[in-house]
Amino acid sequence: MNIHFLVNHPDKINEVSFLIFKEFVVKSGSRMQFEDVVKHFSNTKVNTFPVTLVSLEDGECLGTVSIVENDLRIRDMYKPWLSSLYTKPAYRGRGVGEKLIAATRDAVNDLGFNELYLRTEDASDYYRKRGWTYLETVSDEKYEKIDVFKLKCM
Repeated sequence: MNIHFLVNHPDKINEVSFLIFKEFVVKSGSRMQFEDVVKHFSNTKVNTFPVTLVSLEDGECLGTVSIVENDLRIRDMYKPWLSSLYTKPAYRGRGVGEKLIAATRDAVNDLGFNELYLRTEDASDYYRKRGWTYLETVSDEKYEKIDVFKLKCM
């Protein structure tokens, strides 16, 4: 399994878009259309936001993660953010997510940052077990409880 920038694998843009649309957009009740998700992932970068990474093995996409400048408007003082970490169910338990996070840390360092943030409504234990530091619980107009975490990337 190797981690790559999505921008270097344009043949995976539709697949990544579908995974993220199904897991995060539809489940959140957002009105965002699939075409908007494809457009977003078609415009990811290497040296500036947004950045998307994919885990590939024998040409198969196992999972993905993104780095965005801000993922929580009410906390714009934190940046950058890990966003949309997803591993296909068939590959869970193989360390795909951890390898994606490790590659995310490296990419964040390359962008000149030494900290990385994330928000989660339902996976706090996953991140605590992997060394993320809990910062606070906040609410926005959509969610009652959002846990915010930080990870040192040096």
